[in-house]
Amino acid sequence: METSVVDVPDRGRFEVRLDDRVVGLASYHIENGTMTLPHTEVDPSVGGRGIGKILVAGVLAAARERGLHVLPYCSFIRHYIQQHPETVDLVAEQDRPHFGLETADR
Repeated sequence: METSVVDVPDRGRFEVRLDDRVVGLASYHIENGTMTLPHTEVDPSVGGRGIGKILVAGVLAAARERGLHVLPYCSFIRHYIQQHPETVDLVAEQDRPHFGLETADR
């Protein structure tokens, strides 16, 4: 099965797909160079396969590619960023304390 992460801007979300089946999503809103990430969900039938991590990695890669900062209100995304310190820079330094993220220079 092929896994892909697709931006669906008219629906305000990224979708993670197994072949052509949508199995998860991450909602977003972009304003003033910042991507707000309030929610992710993955179909429980595909749980335990790392689909959520693939989704978040794709969302953060898209934000980086577009030169956007992120506001990780979703706890799953915040946890991913904590586990992948190379992505902390996507959260503006002044926003990191609000999300419990260490600044890069600490």
